[in-house]
Amino acid sequence: MQVNLHPDAQPGTADDAVLRAKAGQAAEKFEAFFIKQMLSQMRAATRELADEDSVFKNRVNQDMQDLADGLVADTMAQQRAFGIADVILKQVMPADLSAAPKASP
Repeated sequence: MQVNLHPDAQPGTADDAVLRAKAGQAAEKFEAFFIKQMLSQMRAATRELADEDSVFKNRVNQDMQDLADGLVADTMAQQRAFGIADVILKQVMPADLSAAPKASP
């Protein structure tokens, strides 16, 4: 089955639902990427500011912390906590298609 993702999809059609779903997923992935980068930068700054004998300087668990940051970022993006996905959808979707359903908290 081939789906036409034409930007002029009519509201209420199958093309409209597919387009809205794919745009929503892409916007959430971008928000997750943004949040992950922010958390990574915050963690890096904490390591730089920490004393040499601080627990924050210890890189033993860095991989697990990075994984946890990614999971936190994904969860926050699914909840659209920062609103980045919503702003992206408002900019790239036609006005009648931009009302993507929000995830429940």
